Amino acid sequence: MQATKTIGLVAHDACKQDLVDWVTLHRDLLLTHHLVATGTTGSLIENATGLKVELLKSGPLGGDSQLGARIAEGKLDMLIFFTDPLSAMPHDVDVKALTRLATLYNVVMACNRMTADFIIESPLLNQPHTRPPLPEKRA
Repeated sequence: MQATKTIGLVAHDACKQDLVDWVTLHRDLLLTHHLVATGTTGSLIENATGLKVELLKSGPLGGDSQLGARIAEGKLDMLIFFTDPLSAMPHDVDVKALTRLATLYNVVMACNRMTADFIIESPLLNQPHTRPPLPEKRA
């Protein structure tokens, strides 16, 4: 991982404003990093903060899968994914796949604001870091 991180941003509908508020609060820390987001979430962030965000498709239309592909290709360093644990998601299988890939590939991941706060304040945020190798396939 380079000092400048590629950070994925996504939020379920009930959590989108919370993510926009979080990005707004940490705008100066995020300014030097490459931000990638699912379409609706990314548009809300851009409009609220003026930050440049690479927009993917909306989550249910494949944006979650696009983020997952970035993880598998080694092109995403962090994932801030504010999830709504109280609502069923029609594309839940994509959400589970994204979480699985982030775990498998040792991508830094926050699913709530408190974890995201700890990550954004980490001294490792703006430093190069070596990601551990993938685990061996288990029988």
